[in-house]
Amino acid sequence: MPPLFNHADFKPVTVTTHAETIVRPSTTYWQDAWRRLKKHRLAVVGLIIIGILALMAIFGPLLSPYSYSDQSLDETNQPPSAKHWFGTDNLGRDLFTRVLYGARISLAIGFITSFISLGIGVTYGAISGFFGGRVDAFMMRIVDILYGLPFLLYVILLLVIMGPGLGPIFIALGIVYWLNMARIVRGEILSLKEREFVLAARTIGVSPKRIIMRHLVPNAMGPIIVTMTLVIPEAIFSEAFLSYIGLGVSAPVASWGVLASDGYTAIRTYPWQLFFPAAFISITMLAFNFLGDGLRDALDPRMRR
Repeated sequence: MPPLFNHADFKPVTVTTHAETIVRPSTTYWQDAWRRLKKHRLAVVGLIIIGILALMAIFGPLLSPYSYSDQSLDETNQPPSAKHWFGTDNLGRDLFTRVLYGARISLAIGFITSFISLGIGVTYGAISGFFGGRVDAFMMRIVDILYGLPFLLYVILLLVIMGPGLGPIFIALGIVYWLNMARIVRGEILSLKEREFVLAARTIGVSPKRIIMRHLVPNAMGPIIVTMTLVIPEAIFSEAFLSYIGLGVSAPVASWGVLASDGYTAIRTYPWQLFFPAAFISITMLAFNFLGDGLRDALDPRMRR
């Protein structure tokens, strides 16, 4: 029987390989977020301002020839000059040094309050969102009750119970600001716990604690970081308000709120005593809000290309 196909009628096909064109090198989530953040001009400006303020707060008082508590009754209420850049207050203290020292107190209050709210809010929200059901309903009702309390009354009661001082302010503001963090984390955990990687972890017997700490919380770090960034200026402003009404840090320690409160009494005759601490409060709040807006866009996975 003759063959069905004649090999002479067929020719081999010439195979040509085309190298893949790499548009851009692959990047991780955080590298891509940093790339997008650098393109956000206001966020970069805010980050630079925060860095300058932090350096001034750390090293400024050390380089100043004056102490924040040194009094010179011969130089009371002096206007800004080459000797006293921001002028002096009613006790002859150098206002520039006191503003720099106040930056330490105000920034410390902002950052420590943010970390306290991070610890409490992330833990509370993650547990509530992961277990759901009655546990979630009970825990969120507690949050709703605390949300219903007036903020000022809440902080005043805590300060009255614990007494005045810097430590009680840290605790009082940290206990207040974890509520928003808990709600945001709960919402993220509720959406993440239905993903396939969580189901796979449950299937192989991973404990709930490990699932929360190793899988859920790291995947919710974007909104957590943004919330932390926005808590800092809120805490700084709250401390300034509490110091303004006499519930802040005690003399001779000076935060920006204390300086603004002292300067307000002499605003008509010595306006620089209010202008400089108020300007630093405003600049700091704008810088953190600019950075928070930039982080919100940079850490959004939907913005990734």
